[in-house]
Parts: sequence; C-alpha cells; structure tokens
Amino acid sequence: MKQSDLFRENADNCLHLAERAEGDPAFRRYRRMAEGWRALAVEQDWLDGEAVPMLEPRAKPTGE
Repeated sequence: MKQSDLFRENADNCLHLAERAEGDPAFRRYRRMAEGWRALAVEQDWLDGEAVPMLEPRAKPTGE
C-alpha cells in the first residue's frame, strides 16, 4: 500500500470519528485532522511523482 493511501485511510478514520463526536469542538477537531491527512496524501502523491502540483493563481497587484 502506498504511503498516500495510508494517509487517506487516516483521513477517513478521522471523518468517522467526527461523525460520532460529542460536541462541536471535537467534531471540528476531527474534521481539521481529516483535512490535514488529505493534504499530506496529495503532497505525498506529488513527491512520488504521481500527481502534478496545482498552481495557485497569482494575486493581482493592488491598484488594478
């Protein structure tokens, strides 16, 4: 199993924990953890050469 797949599995586990969380703070914490694991998976795919990095649009200079 690829490292990025393990990261995605961790993200899914966090989402399951979020569904069962008691209270909003715990729910939000597990959701943030899931987002972090997903971001790590995307980064790992890029490091492994399996994904092309996404370029963020450049901000327009002020005054335009």
